[in-house]
Amino acid sequence: MKLILLGPPGAGKGTQASEIVKKYNVPHISTGDIFRKNIKEGTQLGLKAKEYMDKGLLVPDELVVEIVKDRLLEDDCKSGFLLDGFPRTVVQAQALDKVLTESNMNLDKVINIQVDKTVLVDRAVGRRICKKCGATFHIKYNPSNVDGKCDVCQENLYQRADDNEETVSKRIQVYLDQTEPLIGYYTKQGIISTIDGQQSIDKVFEDIALALGSEK
Repeated sequence: MKLILLGPPGAGKGTQASEIVKKYNVPHISTGDIFRKNIKEGTQLGLKAKEYMDKGLLVPDELVVEIVKDRLLEDDCKSGFLLDGFPRTVVQAQALDKVLTESNMNLDKVINIQVDKTVLVDRAVGRRICKKCGATFHIKYNPSNVDGKCDVCQENLYQRADDNEETVSKRIQVYLDQTEPLIGYYTKQGIISTIDGQQSIDKVFEDIALALGSEK
C-alpha cells in the first residue's frame, strides 16, 4: 500500500498516521523526520539541507525530492509506505511521480483529511502541552483532570507561543493555499479520497480504511 496523507495543521494526521502504519504495516515517512535523521547522521543531503535551514530559507524542491527519493529506495518501502508532509506543491507531486515511475512504483491512494479552518484554529489555540513529559491536552476536547496540571506526571501544562489565533490562522492559510492545487492534481488522477476530519477519531479511521478498500 503506497499512500500519501494530506491535511492541515491540527487535522489529526499524526493520530491517523499511527493507525494506518499499524494496520497496513508500512513505514511512516515524515519529511521532517527524514531531514532530522540526515542532519544528525551528517549525510551529504543532510548537510546541504542544513545550509538552507540555518539561513532560515526553505529547502529547495530538488533537494527535498532527492532526500525523499533516497528514503523510498530503502528496503522497508518495497511493500509500501505512508508519505506525510510531502508533497506540498504540484511541482513536488510531479517530481514524486517521476521518482515512482523510475522505481516501477505507483501510488495507490491519497488520503485528504479535511477540517474547517475555524475548527482547526479552535483545536490549536486550546492545546496545552506538558513541560516535562510532552503529553498533550485540550481545554475543551481533552482537558486534564486538574486544570493546568498533567495527568501523567502532574507537572505544569503550557501553551506554545505559536498556538495563538493569528499565527495559527496564517499557518493554516498557507497550507490551504499550497495544497488546493495539489488536491486538484490528484483528483485528476482519480486516486484521492477526502475524509471528514471533524468526526470522532475512530470514525475518521473507519472512513480511511473504507477508502483503502478494507474495514477498520
